[in-house]
Amino acid sequence: MANSMSVFDISSRAMAAQMVRLNTTASNLANAGSVSGSEATAFRSLKPVFRAVTGADGQATVAVDRVTTTQTAPTKRHDPNHPLADANGDVWDAAVDSAAELVEMIETSRQYQNNVQVMQTAKSLTLDTLRIGQ
Repeated sequence: MANSMSVFDISSRAMAAQMVRLNTTASNLANAGSVSGSEATAFRSLKPVFRAVTGADGQATVAVDRVTTTQTAPTKRHDPNHPLADANGDVWDAAVDSAAELVEMIETSRQYQNNVQVMQTAKSLTLDTLRIGQ
């Protein structure tokens, strides 16, 4: 079993992936209210792309393949008094759905906590097994 993954390897990799997911959500929420002077430079929300990583023994965990920018278009708003307004008086609001990002944050938190619980259970079982030998 050269490439065998332990429950701790599997869960820690899953927790690391969820941290990337949480960081992208935090970035999206931080930029939700940002405004730009052009559509090209307006912030678009980020999403991590996960991929399965399978060990030699068939066990699988997850890894972050990449972080992508969504194709959601920023919202054009006419505000000629805004300092970033273009020649037509338009600005572009960031393409971020705050409500969806909050849901993503809660789901990410739960996934992370699930993996913490897996590790705590594995630790408890390991300690119980060691006590049997005493």
